[in-house]
Amino acid sequence: MPDAFFASTKNRKRKRATSRDAGPSTSRGGARGGTKQTGRKQASKPKTAKRTADEELSDETPDDNDREGIDDMDLRAPDVDPDAYESAEEDEDETPAQKRLRLAKLYLDNVKEGLSLAEGEFDAAEIDRELISARLKQDVMEHSGKVHLFVADKYDLEHAPSIRTKRAHRFSVTAAVASSDARWLYTSGKEGSIVKWDLHTGRQAHTFHKVRLDKGKGKGNAGEVKGHTDEVWALAVSPDGKYLASGGKDRRVGVWDVEKNEWVKGFGGHRDSISALAFRKAQPSLQTPTQLYSGSYDRSLKLFDLSTMGYVETLFGHQAPVLSIDALREETAVSAGGRDKTVRYWKVPEESQLVFRGGGGSKWQDDLEGMDGDEEGAVGKKAEAKTERFVEGSIECVAMIDETTFVSGGDSGSISLWSTQRKKPVFTQALAHGMDLAQVEAEKIETVRKPRWITALGSLRYSDLFASGSWDGEIRLWKLDARLRSFSLVGTFSAAGVVNSLQFVTPPAEFFAAAGWAAGGTAAAKGGAAPTLLVAGVGRELRAGRWIEAKGENGAVVFALRPRT
Repeated sequence: MPDAFFASTKNRKRKRATSRDAGPSTSRGGARGGTKQTGRKQASKPKTAKRTADEELSDETPDDNDREGIDDMDLRAPDVDPDAYESAEEDEDETPAQKRLRLAKLYLDNVKEGLSLAEGEFDAAEIDRELISARLKQDVMEHSGKVHLFVADKYDLEHAPSIRTKRAHRFSVTAAVASSDARWLYTSGKEGSIVKWDLHTGRQAHTFHKVRLDKGKGKGNAGEVKGHTDEVWALAVSPDGKYLASGGKDRRVGVWDVEKNEWVKGFGGHRDSISALAFRKAQPSLQTPTQLYSGSYDRSLKLFDLSTMGYVETLFGHQAPVLSIDALREETAVSAGGRDKTVRYWKVPEESQLVFRGGGGSKWQDDLEGMDGDEEGAVGKKAEAKTERFVEGSIECVAMIDETTFVSGGDSGSISLWSTQRKKPVFTQALAHGMDLAQVEAEKIETVRKPRWITALGSLRYSDLFASGSWDGEIRLWKLDARLRSFSLVGTFSAAGVVNSLQFVTPPAEFFAAAGWAAGGTAAAKGGAAPTLLVAGVGRELRAGRWIEAKGENGAVVFALRPRT
């Protein structure tokens, strides 16, 4: 019912069929007296055509005195069925939540109606169940930030096809990363170059060469150079595949436009070598900028916004060089601090951090255990136990599994599973890649036993599958249990050399149709196991040192993990 303030005492007609039949009119007198309306219209017939056009225009926008009440107006388009909006009529007592639910139901009904057009090709009920319900559930699980894919047992790891890049780096390969659509692969080497590969064919597409400075320029003008001037240690690709970030010993974070193969920006600020890079995995949008994290030997992390090509802030806390960084969709990151034996979980919006201290056993605990027995046999057993126990002196790498769970590896050869709800590791796998036996020239010691470091970790995001690498010639794949309290070995891949980087990529189905070497990987298992690629950067030396030298080739190895049929 309209408000009394807007009520009018004049007689109004809601249907003006007579006026429309007789012709348009703008006469005020006709609006005031219904009995005189016909006579005035007949008198206005001899007017010019211009006057008639004006009258027709003004009939759509009547004078204020001829305007109907707002509750009497029909605001719908003239060609719309009046009953089209009956199902979406609003209730005065409807809450915003009820309105959203009603609109969502209308949207799903429209989707169902659109999908049911091709009844001869598929069943509409099956489409509703698989494409709508399953997709909505998948989106909810992905945005919840928790492990929701238990697929480690569904892959055929024994017959996984692979491709290896040909010789393109003179020195050891330090990193290998692929774009999210698996179109391009990028590798970096200690000679300072970055190579772009076509993953469909395995051929080299472009090379970003090292820039050699002229003697006249000096170090002061190095920031103006469009390229790296020293070894490249770390690579990262943006979620949309548009940018490639690189860093190394020249203390600059480089940003490349991979579509144009051009240098875009060089970020300074770090006072030492760049050792780690990671992009936030959220797709860029107006609300979500393209964020890049960098870690350095100067013990700090920096955050950059590539949407505006600007610096955001610096994160302090580590007491030793930052050796590894990883991030997922949320504005959080995890970093490994090397010799400070800590893993730090950064909450960027809150400007806070959680510190997780590793290191395993301590030296004084081992000494106390060796002093317990008085008998010679007991002392011998304790001494033997001490030789097999290795204290973690450095945390070398880290990988996030979901928003609250991550794994780390160090120089003791152990892999630790962490949760943000606990300060100590949930589970630790000792000697994950076995022992390294070294021959030495000594009178009493012939063989030195030491664990192989965990040099790289990579996880299939939000799943129970992750991989680790060392220099034992194998990449090992591990499976988390359903309660996320332990993990076990499920398979291995052969990779001769030092594994310096690991990455999982889930490409679209079009990739397997275009890549001949990975053919046959388009089928997905019922449990949600989609075909996945494992990218490994393998070299003869460690990424940032030369104290380990392994037999192998410098390059990248890509394995195609296909679900069992």
